[in-house]
Amino acid sequence: MSKNLIEITNLKKEYLNGDVRISVLEKVNLNIMSGKLIALVGPSGSGKSTLLHLLALLDKPTSGSIKSFGVDVQKLTNAGKNKMIRENISIIFQNNNLLSDFTALENVAIPLIIRNENYKSSIEKASEILNKVNLKHRFEHFPSDLSGGEQQRVAIARAISMKPKLILADEPTGNLDTENSSLISDILFNYVKEEGSSLIIVTHDLKLANKAK
Repeated sequence: MSKNLIEITNLKKEYLNGDVRISVLEKVNLNIMSGKLIALVGPSGSGKSTLLHLLALLDKPTSGSIKSFGVDVQKLTNAGKNKMIRENISIIFQNNNLLSDFTALENVAIPLIIRNENYKSSIEKASEILNKVNLKHRFEHFPSDLSGGEQQRVAIARAISMKPKLILADEPTGNLDTENSSLISDILFNYVKEEGSSLIIVTHDLKLANKAK
């Protein structure tokens, strides 16, 4: 059995802008083994986020193939893709995508509840993870009551609550100051080391990128 978590072969992604065909990714070949910490760097418009969205199963390639966890994702039904994401993949966006009508504790617990864990267990696990990211005092606060750094820590807590095999992070520190950026990157990297998960992070921050393997 392949040790590769992800196998990308001759990947191509194009978009149509009116009658103009724009090529974003061309002949991308990449194998990613389990337990790796990888940074995607490059100028804006070079296709970093596009590649991340393809790996997150949020978009489809124009041609080529992506195998995730030994499965050709192009052959999956929508239900199959949702199952793969639910069981294996967590995504962290720059704007955190927290649910505004739910508290920090509820935002972290919801993915666990969706995975059919009982409510009490989900809340207990969410509490434990928020403690790890130093947000014990913010359990009952809504996203609008939190600072940018706190919101992103909630988003990270939510992402790691499911113990994913793969974390995809798109500029998770892009809107944060140096102190919060360092704290959040440490939380992510420590989790990857402890759990043996893989992390692929899109970033313009070379200090952050240099922490990758």
